[in-house]
Amino acid sequence: MDSVETCERRASAPARSGVRARLALAARMAGRALASLAVALFGLWGCGALWYQARGGPGRILFIALWGALSVAAAVAPWRRAAVPRMRRAARAGYALAAAALLGWWMSLAPSNDRVWADDVSRMLGGTVQGPVATLRNVRDFDWRSESSYTPRWEERRYDLDQLVSVDMILSSWGMPAIAHTLVSFGFADGGHVAFSVEIRKEAHEQFSEIGGFFKQFELSLVAADERDIVYVRTAVRGERVALYPVRMPRPAMRTLFLSYVATANALQREPRFYHTLFANCTTLVYQLVRPIVGGLPLDYRLLLSGYLPEYLYEHGGLDRGVPLAVLRREADITGRAALAGNTPGFSRAIRAPFLAAGGAGG
Repeated sequence: MDSVETCERRASAPARSGVRARLALAARMAGRALASLAVALFGLWGCGALWYQARGGPGRILFIALWGALSVAAAVAPWRRAAVPRMRRAARAGYALAAAALLGWWMSLAPSNDRVWADDVSRMLGGTVQGPVATLRNVRDFDWRSESSYTPRWEERRYDLDQLVSVDMILSSWGMPAIAHTLVSFGFADGGHVAFSVEIRKEAHEQFSEIGGFFKQFELSLVAADERDIVYVRTAVRGERVALYPVRMPRPAMRTLFLSYVATANALQREPRFYHTLFANCTTLVYQLVRPIVGGLPLDYRLLLSGYLPEYLYEHGGLDRGVPLAVLRREADITGRAALAGNTPGFSRAIRAPFLAAGGAGG
């Protein structure tokens, strides 16, 4: 006779087999779900790529419809039992070929410096350095009356880096507090300033689009401008809220950062790049320039949600830690002062009046 233990093992065998079967089924279902999700996400990305980059009007809509239908079929395929395995293999091969063709076309899209550009980004910044003097070509100094009415002006300017005394971070926001445009302004002993801004280089017919920035819609542009241009237009013309934060940085680091901007501008002249909403934008590029100069700066979500950059800089010693951050934020708002200053030669000094009165930084 079998022992009691043997009988128990025999009795439990079907139960273990049932558990294994359920686990295997769950694994297959999870695999199918992941495969469908991956195909669906890739399908959405492909529709976006075709929408922003395919040419031809009605032809573009046809391509999007065909790709969307193929993606839907591929996403539901793991949940259907194909009657003929040969047909299933052919469908997979067809989708793979279409996906490969889409990716090949996408990789062939190259950035260019030769397009019909909007006026405010029509010229590219370039620079040379001889000893302590940096010469910038195509510094923008527009006289803005409205978004569509302005007097364009591009200048060549020289800056003595031995007279560089300040660096300010300028944040411009237009609705969502977490999202802001980042500018970096350099101040000199004579009271002059030049602000650098990483922007989209839009064509004459284009408007800014956060979504389009994911799909190679814009090239990357580095603008150097007079604050009376680039800050005034954001406050008085576009109605944005602008804040200025004096950055704590040793003078040798200021100089290195300035030279990094010059090198980046020259590199973009030689080799254009696409703007990317997440990975090549107004804040991430600044981080790439600053990180080699100021060691230990970690990656952080606030580099993407740039409206929170003051907190990031405060934590890492970039702002005056002797003043509460809430006070710094309140004092940083220059929107009203910029409106009162108007488009005048004393603009940079007027927006910094409280800092100068306190004898602080801010150029």
